[in-house]
Amino acid sequence: MQKNSKLLTILFLLSAISCTNQKSDLYDYANFVNPMVGTNWHGHTFPGATIPFGMVQLSPDTRTETWDGCSGYHYSDNSILGFSHTHFSGTGGGGGGDIMFMPIVGKIQLNEGDTANTLSGYRSVFLHEDEHAEPGYYSVKLLDNNLLVELTTTARTGMHKYTFPEKSGANIILDLTHGISDKVDSLYLEIINETEIVGFRKTYGSLAGEHKLFFVARFSKPFKKYGILADGDTTNNVKKLGAKDLQAYFSFDTDDKQPIMLKVALSRVSIEGARKNMEAEIPAWDFENIREDARRGWNKELSRIEIKTANISQKRTFYTALYHSFIHPDIAMDIDGQYLSGDHKVYKADGFDNYTTFSLWDTFRALHPLYTIIQQKRTTQFIRSFLERYDHWGNLPMMEFSGNERFAMIGYHSLPVIADAYAKGLRDYDVNKALAAMKKLADGNRDGKKDYLKLGFIPYDKYSQSVSRTLEYSYDDWCVTRLAADMSDSDFHLYNQRGQFYRNLFDVQTGFMRPRGSDGLWLDSFDPMMASNHGTEGNAYQYSLFVPQDIEGLIEIMGGSDKFKKWLDVCFTTETDTTKMYLADVTGRIGQYAQGNEPSHHMAYLYNYVGQTWKTQEKIRQILETLYTDKPDGLSGNEDAGQMSAWYVLSSMGFYSVTSGMDYYVIGSPLFDEAVIHLENGNQFAIKAENNGKGKPYIQSAKLNGKKYSKSYLKHEDIMKGGELVFTMGTEPNKEWATDLKYRPYSDKYKSAAVPRILF
Repeated sequence: MQKNSKLLTILFLLSAISCTNQKSDLYDYANFVNPMVGTNWHGHTFPGATIPFGMVQLSPDTRTETWDGCSGYHYSDNSILGFSHTHFSGTGGGGGGDIMFMPIVGKIQLNEGDTANTLSGYRSVFLHEDEHAEPGYYSVKLLDNNLLVELTTTARTGMHKYTFPEKSGANIILDLTHGISDKVDSLYLEIINETEIVGFRKTYGSLAGEHKLFFVARFSKPFKKYGILADGDTTNNVKKLGAKDLQAYFSFDTDDKQPIMLKVALSRVSIEGARKNMEAEIPAWDFENIREDARRGWNKELSRIEIKTANISQKRTFYTALYHSFIHPDIAMDIDGQYLSGDHKVYKADGFDNYTTFSLWDTFRALHPLYTIIQQKRTTQFIRSFLERYDHWGNLPMMEFSGNERFAMIGYHSLPVIADAYAKGLRDYDVNKALAAMKKLADGNRDGKKDYLKLGFIPYDKYSQSVSRTLEYSYDDWCVTRLAADMSDSDFHLYNQRGQFYRNLFDVQTGFMRPRGSDGLWLDSFDPMMASNHGTEGNAYQYSLFVPQDIEGLIEIMGGSDKFKKWLDVCFTTETDTTKMYLADVTGRIGQYAQGNEPSHHMAYLYNYVGQTWKTQEKIRQILETLYTDKPDGLSGNEDAGQMSAWYVLSSMGFYSVTSGMDYYVIGSPLFDEAVIHLENGNQFAIKAENNGKGKPYIQSAKLNGKKYSKSYLKHEDIMKGGELVFTMGTEPNKEWATDLKYRPYSDKYKSAAVPRILF
């Protein structure tokens, strides 16, 4: 009897484990994602279908120009041009829109038409209530043609499903000229047979740079006729054609009431590469299976963090943010490992996966630190991709899109990505090569670099963005020391010294980082609220605190903790004068703080460094609850390839990476009752917030693995070990928690890093 009892107990436990695993496998995190978030206002996201880190982003295009058309889609529009296969998520510059198809009924029109009269071209009116967007799938009803469009994707291939009205004149338009903010160099189309077409699109001038994309497209049924419009001339029997302006139509018989499906595979290498991608990823015509696979892929990635909350809106906001954090970087090689490198030569990946779309001025701050926790294997692949550029292009990337370095912003922020990974123990790459590559980029010829090395700052009378360049160069140079500390004493001291150059722009009289001329004198007409070409997308309030490598040193030169506290208070309470702050990027403002743009993203956490943890908690909760929602206008600025969302993911769990390159995170205010991080090493780390809820942003006490925890920062290794961090929250601030100097976040100090004396 006892044996049977034990057996039943074992069977019950096994059943419970099985049910738990089954529930975990079936839990539909994707149900809490709204891809429409960020498509309105200035979020610049796209609503279409993609898979995590996939090459294809198959999405509707409603416009191709204007700043708010960077992703090809804006929620305020009411007509669709077509469905193209490449898009950037939330960038401030337009690009993509490659290989656009559009189904139409009746009269064949190869011009796009205009928004005032959509019947003048292939464009069609649509309503948002007829749209449906979910991870890996998008659908919409085109009202001008009364037809349903459905889209899904694999990594390198997009799949379309068009349901036409019964007995209609069904046509599918291909507009190779169409693109987002680019200019055409050359286009090519070849008709292989009645179900397959191939070609390429070579363009320049957009965020993607000089860009050649090959494609193979297959229809699920033969077309009965086709026609091509090339540079204004119509041809009906030509099978191969190159042009600078090229559209084509393909007409089908739909009497069998069956939808027409279309598969489109991409490659940056060749038509044959695209064909291999299609045959490997979508060999059949099972649209629903591909859609389900895409959703499963998203659920696998989204399950890396499990949150518990009764607030469904905030749950949607969180998982949408996590979704947006996993769109870029994107895979940049064919199924056979071939890829096009920065030198425009083809190579085959050996021991790594090649990625691109590194919007590093944005993403070094939160997105890549988030990856060091939940995407460690991919972090290694990203750094190996960086080193591939060093091998073949000659340098690490700075702002790379679609495989091309675009030099779009200041700084050289692949360095903090490598430094952060290295500091956190992620070193499965050639670390010696990484150090050599970091030094080469840090010593390279960037705007103002010679004066920076000679004077210790960049003079405003010779270069634009002199303040922001100096501060970002100084931080990036410091990042070299993260590796040099283990490999080279001389490099360690040299780059530490340059990491102190920020001091040369601090003006004691005004209390701000201030432009300085090549004669050593300060800029006379200085207004810290004024946006100017001395900073990058910000004013002196938003840039003066960008010294992540030495926040303690910054506090010291600003007059100590008390003055620093007051400086922060003034920053968060001084209302913006819109006649002085006119930049479209500087949005989501709380006083002078601007959540809508990256330079501010660390600032609310700096109260922890001066022992006023409750103010960090208050400000972080305010940002989380007022500047993010689950609606189309739910972002307070450009998504910027995942940075805006990664800030939310980290901050809502209760911490943030103020300094990429240090192995800790600064604690803020956890938004959810519980967040469980499922780590790649098999461990899990839980952050719990007891007595949490609206109006309770303040930490009363904390315990790490059952022991009292009094620090206002959290070590990376404590997360990786697995465990539990429990906060008790309240309505009133606990001004004693984590305020002592020994419990505050810290900066490394190096006596060898004295700033050279500047003589004028």
